[in-house]
Amino acid sequence: MSAAVNVLRARPGVVALGTDLSNAISVRVQMPELWQTIAMTLAEGTSVLAMKKAALEAFGEYQHPSDEFVVKLHGWEVLDETVPVTEAGAKDGSTFLVSYRHRRPVR
Repeated sequence: MSAAVNVLRARPGVVALGTDLSNAISVRVQMPELWQTIAMTLAEGTSVLAMKKAALEAFGEYQHPSDEFVVKLHGWEVLDETVPVTEAGAKDGSTFLVSYRHRRPVR
C-alpha cells in the first residue's frame, strides 16, 4: 500500500473494496466540485464502476444515479467502467477524477 496516497491531502481513513487485499492497489479519488479527496484500497479485479459507486457513497453523492458522473484517469474518460481499474490503466498511487457528467448551474 502506498503510504503517500493515503495521507496527501485526503480525508482521514481509507475506503477498502474487496475481500482479498493481498494484491490490492491504493488509489486516490478526487471530486473537484466538493474539493474532496479520498484514499481507496482496491482488491485485484475491482471494476471502475464499483470504485465509482463506493467513492460517491463516501462523498455523500449516493442520491444521484452513478451514470450522472464521469470517471477520468490521466485526463481521459474511462469509457468502459466494467473493466478492472488496472485494465483501465491505474497503477498503485494513481488518481481518479469523479465529476458530474454535465455542468451544473451555480446559484
